[in-house]
Amino acid sequence: MSLSFEERKKVILDLLELNGKVKVSDAESILKVSGETIRRDMERLEKEGYLHKVYGGAVKVKNQFEQSFEQKVMINNLEKRLICKAAASMVEDGEVIFIGYGSTAYEMVRFLTDKKNVTIITNSLPVLLLATECFPGKILFSGGEYEKEQKFTGGPLGELFFNQIRASKAFIAAGGISLNDGITDYEIPGASISKKMIERADNVIILGDHTKFGISTFAKICDLKDASMIITDKNCSIQWQEKLSNLQIDLLIASEKYENLII
Repeated sequence: MSLSFEERKKVILDLLELNGKVKVSDAESILKVSGETIRRDMERLEKEGYLHKVYGGAVKVKNQFEQSFEQKVMINNLEKRLICKAAASMVEDGEVIFIGYGSTAYEMVRFLTDKKNVTIITNSLPVLLLATECFPGKILFSGGEYEKEQKFTGGPLGELFFNQIRASKAFIAAGGISLNDGITDYEIPGASISKKMIERADNVIILGDHTKFGISTFAKICDLKDASMIITDKNCSIQWQEKLSNLQIDLLIASEKYENLII
């Protein structure tokens, strides 16, 4: 019995959600229909705004360019705050932690005010400034070249700084989360510092809202298997939840129980 368009659509979008792209040949093999049928389906899905057709298949619709920090902080703001609250709940008294740059990790500081003897180490200027307002513990800020658009320090001096210290946990904001490319970022300097934090931490916690899944950005940070845990919001797809479970990667969904605790 042949599948309806809606049934084929679900399969195509499931593949797209997991990989960020789908080949005509792969969809043809799974759905047992002709390549011509798949291409017609993709044309229809492109008109509906679900994907963008490329040679041999289609890719997930996404912003190809990184927005400024000020622009990003306004996108999915509630989801990011829930993720930050959930991330803060993972911090124990007496720990030394890395908080990377990016809008997803930024407000984590707000939820650490009740922690005792915690040390924050960061390369994010917004994290530093917020910490000076509300965080009672010790703060270390890395040196290096300052990136104005994304508001972080990086480069060789930044890497040298992180080579001298260790932390129990690193909280890293992802630009993209992909099965094939792992955890990625938009630019090499930021990815390099995030990679160095990961090397110098006992546990790696990746922060990313649901829009980051199935996306590969320019510069690789680490493989999926390098993550101790991924924290995301309730809109993370069932396909991704199942895939991460199969890979034995812990996934924490920042749901409504954290929303009641947001200040």
